[in-house]
Amino acid sequence: MSSNAGESVSLDPRRWKALVFICLAQLMVVLDGTVVNIALPDAKQDLGISDADQQWVITAYALAFGGLLLFGGRIADLWGRRRALILGLIGFATASAIGGAAVSEGMLFGARALQGAFGALLAPAALSLLTVMFTEPRERARAFGVFGAIAGGGAAVGLLLGGLLTQTLDWRWTMYINVFIAAVALVGAIREIKEPPRAADDVVELDYLGVVLAGSGLALLVYGLGRAAEKSWGDTGTVSCLVAAVILLGLFVAWQTRSPHPLLPMRVVLDRARGGAYLTVALSVIAMFGSFLFLTLYMQVVHHYTPLSAGVAFLPMVFGMLIGSTQIAARLITRVPPRYLMAPGAFLGGCGMLLLTQISADSTRYWSVVFPALLLLGTGMGTVFMSSINLATYGVQPHDAGVASAMVNTSQQVGGAIGTALLNTVAANAAAAYVTAERGTVRGPADAMRLKDLALVHGQSLGFLVAAGILAVVAVVAALVVNVPRPIGTVDQTAQARPAAPVQ
Repeated sequence: MSSNAGESVSLDPRRWKALVFICLAQLMVVLDGTVVNIALPDAKQDLGISDADQQWVITAYALAFGGLLLFGGRIADLWGRRRALILGLIGFATASAIGGAAVSEGMLFGARALQGAFGALLAPAALSLLTVMFTEPRERARAFGVFGAIAGGGAAVGLLLGGLLTQTLDWRWTMYINVFIAAVALVGAIREIKEPPRAADDVVELDYLGVVLAGSGLALLVYGLGRAAEKSWGDTGTVSCLVAAVILLGLFVAWQTRSPHPLLPMRVVLDRARGGAYLTVALSVIAMFGSFLFLTLYMQVVHHYTPLSAGVAFLPMVFGMLIGSTQIAARLITRVPPRYLMAPGAFLGGCGMLLLTQISADSTRYWSVVFPALLLLGTGMGTVFMSSINLATYGVQPHDAGVASAMVNTSQQVGGAIGTALLNTVAANAAAAYVTAERGTVRGPADAMRLKDLALVHGQSLGFLVAAGILAVVAVVAALVVNVPRPIGTVDQTAQARPAAPVQ
């Protein structure tokens, strides 16, 4: 107890105010992954973007964000997290203003790539600030509960906000809104965030070869998975990108074991509990993207919801995220080992996914199926995300806080890309097989439209079933791999979580 007492004396009294602005910055990054999706049809028409090129509105952001995350995390360690957060906010706001004012598709694509680049600096800085500012276990649990809810529910908020802005104002406001969010977060960061002083031996140096290998490998991986979702897994470009990504990432790992100043020290990911937390985050996001992708299509294409109505329909998931993160995980993580939260949370989320297999083309079944399923899914995933993110950054050495935080975001980004590609392929193949089997029942245009809806729902139901299976795997991984025997914050756990390896 003495160590905690000692820590509490040096805790920054402004840390709770700082948490508001850190979470605001994180919300901006997370929701920007989905807020543009709903605005895409309007932007496409306004700027004359072709069907072949429209993917770059999403892909440009994903490539820059995913490819530069580890670099951004190390920059935060090198420059200081507060400084990296401030620079990231300024850059993200500037890129958003450029995107909102875009007069051509090239200008919009470039702005989205710039958003992704500054987001890759912003996201690890925000999480690593949380890691070094909140060290007392109970306070850390509450802070990470709020952060976990935003990390998990921000994408659903993006769908709601995107629908609201597009329907009431203009697609450009899905970009301009970031300027206002960033401005508030920037003022708060300058006034309220005070980064704890770093020890002299916490200074890190940049691994330039590692930056090139990791950045290009991750970018090719994200692009290859996106291409698989759009075209096919057997497409020559898809296979080439994925093979090149595996080679580059393999070279990156080999170099990290030899580099005098590794971009990603292996001690960060080879810790069994921390590695299990990263894997849990990635697998959970794979399944979560199924719910966003399929339910958006189900509500807007099959049942003709407006973009705003579709966004509102996701609110039970956001509410569930808040409950799981702030009321369940935050209250229990200092009392029970983290796997006792992660495994049941994944199981609860899996039950929600199973319930979603009961969707129908004949009626929305919103209150009987979708609403309770989203509530279960949000509650379970909120519990998983808060516990996993807390564990993934707990006990890490201060000079590794940025890159450990970047690994959380990398897990989310890669998981999202895999989830989109994998589940989209499963659903599309199942829908195509359904159409082939039922084609003989078509007697006119009305039958053809109904068959299309039935096939879409059939494919989505199978996708939800696969997502439920993935969450079952998450529960098993959490139960068997995460080997932390005590609640986070106990004396023995603190000793275990802090590796004794010397600074590399």
